[in-house]
Amino acid sequence: MKNNDNFVLRNTWYYALPSNHIKPGMMISRIFLGEPVLLVRDQNGKVSAMRDICPHRAVPLSCGRFDGQEVECCYHGWRFNPAGRCTAIPSLVEEQQMDLSRFDVQSYEVREAQGNIWIYMADPDKSQPAASEMEIPVIPGFEDRSPQFVEVMRFPCFVDHAVVGLMDPAHSPYVHRAWWWRSGQLHEEVKQFDASPYGFTMRRHRLPANGGRLYLLIGGGVPETEISFRLPSVRIEETTIGNHRVVNLTAVTPISDTETEVNFVLYSTLPWVGFFKPLLHVLAQTFLGQDRTVVEKQQIGLKYNPVLRLIKDSDMQAQWYYQLKREYARSVAEGREFVNPVKDQVLRWRA
Repeated sequence: MKNNDNFVLRNTWYYALPSNHIKPGMMISRIFLGEPVLLVRDQNGKVSAMRDICPHRAVPLSCGRFDGQEVECCYHGWRFNPAGRCTAIPSLVEEQQMDLSRFDVQSYEVREAQGNIWIYMADPDKSQPAASEMEIPVIPGFEDRSPQFVEVMRFPCFVDHAVVGLMDPAHSPYVHRAWWWRSGQLHEEVKQFDASPYGFTMRRHRLPANGGRLYLLIGGGVPETEISFRLPSVRIEETTIGNHRVVNLTAVTPISDTETEVNFVLYSTLPWVGFFKPLLHVLAQTFLGQDRTVVEKQQIGLKYNPVLRLIKDSDMQAQWYYQLKREYARSVAEGREFVNPVKDQVLRWRA
């Protein structure tokens, strides 16, 4: 893998935060792709986002107040509506008529569905952001239901390393050693992969006894799973056990060049999941923490800017990820339709 793969994808949707983290009348300051963003939820429940910097003296708007209708800067009281439009400059006297639109704050397109808030991060170097033709991820069958469980963890790395690490099929025997997940023995894996919208999908298959012990504890049948990945950094794993479904959406959001947020979102038809939230929290913290620990160690070697040698077939998903990124960036820059570079094929590896 060459250094020119090391860029953050723009003009696409990223996971912002769980819906229940921001109540009506609240505002939350975040950093996405190195940009300061202020998310607000108005009194009617609508979520909006704007740049978290006052255009007057650069004080973060999040340092001010939000009354459910307008954000007021704490320095001079300039006010902005949720769309980022400047509505008032208190220091102006009556005869000082000014076009307040000159002081509007950049706004961001946001969408909310199934208990998740997504934000569209356009290319800041373009005067007219590209149209958001890519839809946000939606889990079929759960309609407007919110997730039963959400876990968020920061990884100290560039977004690519978090994404590739989470989709890597060969690291589990060495990184995720736990009785409730799998043994440390290696087994040959043979999986069919197909191209899917803006990504690829591992076809539905039965989980071997050694690869899904936690699911086997649920009972009700042999677990089957399907795993898909789509740009920019969303992995969806759907497991069926008898008549029940467990769907894990993992969305990775770049915060800066050295920090990334991993959002683990769980939907399920199992009625008792809510009761076991404390246990799920421990399991998710442990599982994600193991990935985080190995990524921390990876940063030691990455400081020397090595060329990363990817192999077939276990690294094919990583190679597809970089190919998908490059193709999407080119298609946006050239104003043409995205052409999925992934080809249907069977991959084999030992894990």
